[in-house]
Amino acid sequence: MKLTPLALGFALILHLTGCQSTDKRSTSETKVQATVPEDNGDFIQKISPDNGINFKHSVGDHHMDNLVETVGGGAVFLDYDQDGYMDLYMSNGSYTEGLSKGDHDGEDLKNQLFRNMQDGTFMDVTEKAGVGDRGYGMGMTVGDINNDGYPEIYITCFGPNVLYLNNGDGTFKDISKMAGVDGSECSVGAVWLDYDNDGLLDLYVGNYIEYDPDYGYFYEPDGFPGPMAYDGQIDCLYHNLGNNKFENMTEDMGITNPDGRAMGVGAADFDGDGWVDIFVANDHMVNNIYHNLEGSGFVDHGTKTGMAFNQAGEATISMSVDFADYNGDGLIDVFMSDDTYCSLYQNQGGGVFRDMAYPSGISMAAAQHVGWSSSFIDFDNDGLVDLFKANGELKHLYGQEDQIFKNMDGEKFVDVSTDLGDYFQEENVGRGACFGDYDNDGDLDGYVVTLNGQGSFLRNNRGNENNWITLHLVGTESNRDAIGALIKISAGDKEQVATRRSTTGYLSQNDPRIHFGIAQADTVEYIEIRWPSGKTQRLENLEANQILTITEE
Repeated sequence: MKLTPLALGFALILHLTGCQSTDKRSTSETKVQATVPEDNGDFIQKISPDNGINFKHSVGDHHMDNLVETVGGGAVFLDYDQDGYMDLYMSNGSYTEGLSKGDHDGEDLKNQLFRNMQDGTFMDVTEKAGVGDRGYGMGMTVGDINNDGYPEIYITCFGPNVLYLNNGDGTFKDISKMAGVDGSECSVGAVWLDYDNDGLLDLYVGNYIEYDPDYGYFYEPDGFPGPMAYDGQIDCLYHNLGNNKFENMTEDMGITNPDGRAMGVGAADFDGDGWVDIFVANDHMVNNIYHNLEGSGFVDHGTKTGMAFNQAGEATISMSVDFADYNGDGLIDVFMSDDTYCSLYQNQGGGVFRDMAYPSGISMAAAQHVGWSSSFIDFDNDGLVDLFKANGELKHLYGQEDQIFKNMDGEKFVDVSTDLGDYFQEENVGRGACFGDYDNDGDLDGYVVTLNGQGSFLRNNRGNENNWITLHLVGTESNRDAIGALIKISAGDKEQVATRRSTTGYLSQNDPRIHFGIAQADTVEYIEIRWPSGKTQRLENLEANQILTITEE
């Protein structure tokens, strides 16, 4: 593993100050033999399970024989113990009555939490932390619901959902029912957002289908019915009341699509009015883009924005959504993955978008695979956000290669996957994926969930050959996570814009810190933050290659 002098110094400071990573480590944790693989020369290198990340996803039984089993699972980078290093949590399927077939073989399937040991390896702390949920897990989203500095975990499931309250001592408590967010639907995507800018994170949950195990087509070419064979389910919007309790405000706030079949869900301020909007990627249906009416309600602007359909004017098998300013014009753009050409919605201003997936060069390469989780990441720190796309077959356990599309000039993308390492020759049944700087060395690493298989932890070996800056935002009047903040930086006379978002990609969530690659610039001329509270804050003349904490003033 490569560690920069900054990362080494940071680790030393943490050790000398007696941070939680040392003082609160329980003797009940038993570290399995984990090593840090040497740099093999690849730009992106798979280093699991050697590094201690030994997680195998399961569909719950021995065969994938229904639609629900095709959906999960997700992964999140989070700093659950606030030691400055990203930990990793994954959702899993389980043997579930009314869903699974055959006899239960007794296998103990559960979600897993891996603690970052700050030396390039991880330790499984699931049982100690109390987060080994054994429901049928789908996606996850992480947010600090009570602004105490410790992030909570929300898990969507087939069946009751789960909200784990972070106790601040390395353990969690299940408060799902008490909080009022357990539900009983088939939930898939979810996202934290502060839709009324009151400083407390609210929750949007995307629900999928009314699954009927006894229903079947007379003729089923794929082995089991698809999503349009079942009724859809209305999504849920929960308002944070404080004191770890929520109120279902779905109908009151204008969320009115009972036939939705939500997969990926995301939130960002599309039109720059200071209020976070909601994007729902629906399966086999038009997408919903809920415009925020200044915290008083929502109205679906999917058709009006141009993002309800793809470039051919068709509804697609939408999977995930992510947000970034890929062309450097200061406006937040949107990428949506699907089973064919995908959509790159370029923000034209005024709440209108144009699908540029084909002219940008993405569509022809993307159409060779079925896209699931997709994220904007600047993998090489050149100051242009690229795209990582996890792929896998829809209704069969057939593997496909993942892809990285390099942003060439803000207009064109090129599939450079095979140039980046042996991992991109592997064929996996990809689903969720998360990205973050797990070793604090200045470039973005990742983890990709494999449906019914062993996932892949990907270390970035070369990205920090260019310079970077990473921002840890702390809200005071705004929600503490600063979810919804808009950040602009200038480095090397080049401006970049990003938004602090919760869920990213499919069923997953990236490192909560905001990462910018700045190429050869050794100074950031300025950082400007528009906090969710409406306040603006500006810092000037900052050194490159540092993780900088900025507190709202």
